[in-house]
Amino acid sequence: MRERQAWAGADRARDFESFVAGAGGRLLHTATLLTAEAPDDNPRARRLLTRALAHTYASWGRLRDDDPYDHVRRRIATRFARETWRGHAPLLPRARPPLHGALAVLPPRERLVVVLALYEGVAEEQTAALLGLPAQRVHVLCDRAVAALVR
Repeated sequence: MRERQAWAGADRARDFESFVAGAGGRLLHTATLLTAEAPDDNPRARRLLTRALAHTYASWGRLRDDDPYDHVRRRIATRFARETWRGHAPLLPRARPPLHGALAVLPPRERLVVVLALYEGVAEEQTAALLGLPAQRVHVLCDRAVAALVR
């Protein structure tokens, strides 16, 4: 019995490691875009990804038919949303690096919506459901963000 549990645990760990090896880079890039940090200095993005992956690993056996990539992306997005515009504690207590890149001009909410829509290809309705916002509000945020980026 214990031997079977050990094998199942090893399979679970291998499956998760394989997932992280394949999707980790893209997920880190998504988190880096959200935090608007430099790619080589992105402690907030790494923290977002680490927490999302830890949560995903804890529920790995219960994901069943769910897409693990989508699960991690949802965790990153909701944690970013909660910690940037709902007044929760910052991701890291130390001083934050300066914002970097074209997305740095956007407020966090617009940055989140535009990254999910344009980089990740998430539909506005799904983004609205994820963030608890009306779909029309997400549409307006995305339009405003794109207009600010085009200027």
